[in-house]
Amino acid sequence: METRVWSGILVISMSLLALFNVSAFGAEEGEKVLTLDHSNFSETVSKHNFVVVEFYAPWCGHCQALAPEYEKAASILSSHDPPIVLAKVDANDESNRELASEFEIQGFPTIKILRNGGKNIQEYKGPREADGIVDFLKKQVGPPSAEIKSVEDAGNLINEEKIYVVGVFQKFSGEEFEKFMTLAEKLRSDYDFGHTLDAKLLPRGESVNQPTLRLLKPFDELFVDFHDFQVDAMEKFIEEASIPIVTIFNSDPSNHPYVNKFFESPNAKAMLFVNFSKELDNFQSNYKDVAVLYKGKGISFLLGDLEANQGAFQYFGLTEDQAPLLIIQTTDGQKYLTANIEPDQIAPWLKDYRDGQVKPFIRSEPVP
Repeated sequence: METRVWSGILVISMSLLALFNVSAFGAEEGEKVLTLDHSNFSETVSKHNFVVVEFYAPWCGHCQALAPEYEKAASILSSHDPPIVLAKVDANDESNRELASEFEIQGFPTIKILRNGGKNIQEYKGPREADGIVDFLKKQVGPPSAEIKSVEDAGNLINEEKIYVVGVFQKFSGEEFEKFMTLAEKLRSDYDFGHTLDAKLLPRGESVNQPTLRLLKPFDELFVDFHDFQVDAMEKFIEEASIPIVTIFNSDPSNHPYVNKFFESPNAKAMLFVNFSKELDNFQSNYKDVAVLYKGKGISFLLGDLEANQGAFQYFGLTEDQAPLLIIQTTDGQKYLTANIEPDQIAPWLKDYRDGQVKPFIRSEPVP
């Protein structure tokens, strides 16, 4: 299972190579992925409004698996109007180490999207197979937000199993609309955006009579509205609202984006690990009630399946016989845990933690 929870993974994109000779910059005959290095990177990127770059290491297994999909996507996108260019940099090469450092490459493969001649850098957070890469990047070179004119438009654009951000306006002009489009451009690699003049066209939520930012999501309250159109305020709202009250960490890859968000959160992290096949029903409702109680109080909650979280147990130095196990990791790296916990013990233990009555957990070496 590949997730950024225990190891870093990123991605970068490149486009608009209509007037460019690919072979002149290191691509072998027949290859559509442009090969860049420290000698031609800046010159190439500066000539494009949109570029996609993969930083890779030849020894990396994930890079080797991505390579044929990346090449296939590059071949398809080379005929897009305008052409969308995918490039790669061997970040393991000593001569490219300074370039890798500049882009803060910490894991392989890392892909990033470079816009406006490299002035705007975003992480690629899309699929890793060719068709998914193609679909994702086509959206990235189009408008940052799609207009929703009908129920059919909404049905085609909004995937009810994903987060979707919609701006509802009386007219497509004015300060609120301009700031919404600024936000959409800034976060377009993270979320899908749409805008409409009629909230009744959307699958969830009531009509509104003022500019409204509506976030549609496949969990918890399913939609939530926001009315402060300051860009920073909207960004903070989206980041907080797009994390479930309780994040589920199992083998289902559709949950992994939310798991990534959980671990990227600045909050303290409460993680309850249980055997989903035997104990999930006993714990899930109780744990969510506790999470609701602590919402907005600096703690994020995750419910993890033992089978999918062997890496977590190794990371914390724990063993399966300690489950059901609740562990809290604070922003300063302190860890607090209680093993073999029962559902009705969760709330009292968290209260003790908040009151400073729980001692930090210190992993010790086995007795010689």
